[in-house]
Amino acid sequence: MDPRSARGPVSPVSTALPAEYFTPGMSSFADFVGVAAPHLLPGSVPAAAVAGDPALAELGVRHGTTIVALTFSGGVLIAGDRRATAGNMIAQRDIEKVFVADNYSAVGIAGTAGIAVELVRLFTVELAHYEKIEGVPLSLDGKVNKLAGMVRGNLGAALQGLAAIPLFIGFDEDAADPAQTGRIVSFDVVGSKSDETGYHSVGSGSVFARSALKKRHDPAADSPTAIRTALEALYDAADDDTATGLPDLSRGIYPAVITITAADGAVRHPDEEIGEVARGVVEGRLTRPGG
Repeated sequence: MDPRSARGPVSPVSTALPAEYFTPGMSSFADFVGVAAPHLLPGSVPAAAVAGDPALAELGVRHGTTIVALTFSGGVLIAGDRRATAGNMIAQRDIEKVFVADNYSAVGIAGTAGIAVELVRLFTVELAHYEKIEGVPLSLDGKVNKLAGMVRGNLGAALQGLAAIPLFIGFDEDAADPAQTGRIVSFDVVGSKSDETGYHSVGSGSVFARSALKKRHDPAADSPTAIRTALEALYDAADDDTATGLPDLSRGIYPAVITITAADGAVRHPDEEIGEVARGVVEGRLTRPGG
């Protein structure tokens, strides 16, 4: 007789894992973490703790700056500069601010960089977890609602100056109107969401970027033209906002760009490709009257 059979089935208790790990049917990874280890969620520092230390929001935390998004013929695009600031100092020159969330969505971040990056990572895992548990991807509206809930969960920290604001883009395969397949959704600190038409921008240089997009955006343009438009808008933002970085030709640091189309899904364009466009933008500004 096999001695192992005499011991009978292994009880979940014997694994030393909490009961939450054996609860079936929990398709939300964020909800699972909220039950099993809530301290690991972004923005989990209690508001009371932050209020008890007023200097916490002034400790030189890194902030991401300008993100732009725009639609083009057959898709949607998101792009961001690469600078992070801490007060009046440049904290990082090559930070990543735009991320592929899944095959047909992407997110850009502005605000407190540490919280924002963790929020996007959790959001990405949440989408993958849902698809594995349910067998189908979360709908585009479901993705937007889930991200809105995560932003709302950071409200306590946001009220103390540690806000993290995402900008979401997605390709809606179920849209009845082909012109509405590319969607841009913005959020505020309380998780309120808003569908944007054509283009949008968030971050410290967003006012200048939106002004540039208002003049340059063409919804019928192709992908290369849309990428050039996004880089022109980021250049205009950097021209007036010290927290937004210009393309750094000497260091080879260029804006990050993600496009989403039906054929290719979400694609992060290589730095070599974006570098060529960035150099064209800079050269165009050098030869244009007035700089």
